[in-house]
Amino acid sequence: MQTRIAPRFENTTEMAEADAILRSCVHCGFCTATCPTYQILGDELDGPRGRIYLIKEFLGGAPASRASLKHLDRCLTCRACESTCPSGVRYARLAEIGRAQLEKDIPRPALEQLQRSVLRAVIPHPERFRLALQLGNLCKPFLPEALARKVPELPRMTPVSAPAGVSAVSVRQPSVLALAGCVQSVLTPQTGAALEQILDRLGYAMITPPEAGCCGALSLHLNARAEAHDYMRRNIDAWWPYIAAGAEAILVSASGCGSMVKEYGEALQDDPDYAEKARQVAALARDPSEWLLEHLEQLPLDHQERGPLAFHSPCSLQHAQRVLGQVEKLLQRAGYALTAVADAHLCCGSAGTYSILQPELSRQLRQQKIDALQQGQPCSIATANIGCQLHLQGGTDLPVRHWLELLAEAMQPEKS
Repeated sequence: MQTRIAPRFENTTEMAEADAILRSCVHCGFCTATCPTYQILGDELDGPRGRIYLIKEFLGGAPASRASLKHLDRCLTCRACESTCPSGVRYARLAEIGRAQLEKDIPRPALEQLQRSVLRAVIPHPERFRLALQLGNLCKPFLPEALARKVPELPRMTPVSAPAGVSAVSVRQPSVLALAGCVQSVLTPQTGAALEQILDRLGYAMITPPEAGCCGALSLHLNARAEAHDYMRRNIDAWWPYIAAGAEAILVSASGCGSMVKEYGEALQDDPDYAEKARQVAALARDPSEWLLEHLEQLPLDHQERGPLAFHSPCSLQHAQRVLGQVEKLLQRAGYALTAVADAHLCCGSAGTYSILQPELSRQLRQQKIDALQQGQPCSIATANIGCQLHLQGGTDLPVRHWLELLAEAMQPEKS
């Protein structure tokens, strides 16, 4: 595609990157077939090809419009289009650049700004998030039913984390690092406990430095890039002493966070103090399924038959990380009979804060996904991301659990 970046945009590496991405698109339209929002809305501008046109016209000098921002906001950033694209167009990166530039020209309404600011101020901070949920649960009896259903119950179990002040040299080897995460550490701490149990049976110490926190994805997707980079630097600082001491990997059990950590090297490539460290961190980041498959023969699984199970592969796992089939292999090895899921490549509608900012589209996508997951009459549903887990659970009576919990339950009892 021929492109022209308007002179009013600075001659930066980011604009050069956007120009290169635009030029790589041949407008074949393959992406529209796998775009969830295009399938629902049927509007070319609510598919990747149309959104690319909007960004191209804007960066070429066309006036900014609120309609263009609306179509970009409707994008889930599920990256199914990237998995389909024969030309390797990096659509998610282009959308990030385009949305950021549009927001400079078109400030959001005050209510939207407030909503996004509250999300950024609360969700990445576990203590604030826990307090907000406690208040929400207290107010549940007085809320409309539709709103009350959105407030999840707080678990009684406390999050698993390394004791404050633990030093790298005092940790037994071998060891791996883990990211507790924001929402997951508060609402499903049993996921981290399951990973720790599995690693312990393999003879590995799981180190979760308390200084590490939000991966930065939420801020980045809400166009708060400097804030996102600060989260990334904090995590790198927290992990670095353990990396220097020989930690073998960084296991991120929430696939949305995992896809972000794997992109730290690119995100901080222009930071002279962190670029090299960020590249090393990104290289060490693994989804637990990738790492556990390398230790499959050592996993003490009991191999009992456990009945039918539907697995929902999050977009962040299959399209962003390109981790395909690994979780399924582990679940099958643990005795689960995986049911067929139609259109498994489509998003469930969670997509980070999308279910909050685009509730109607999100509900439609969730219902489609639940219908597909339940078609094979499973006893339960498994997934690999906390956002998908909570979102799907809000639309079905079947239990929705993280696959690590199921794998931990399938291990043989420890010998006394």
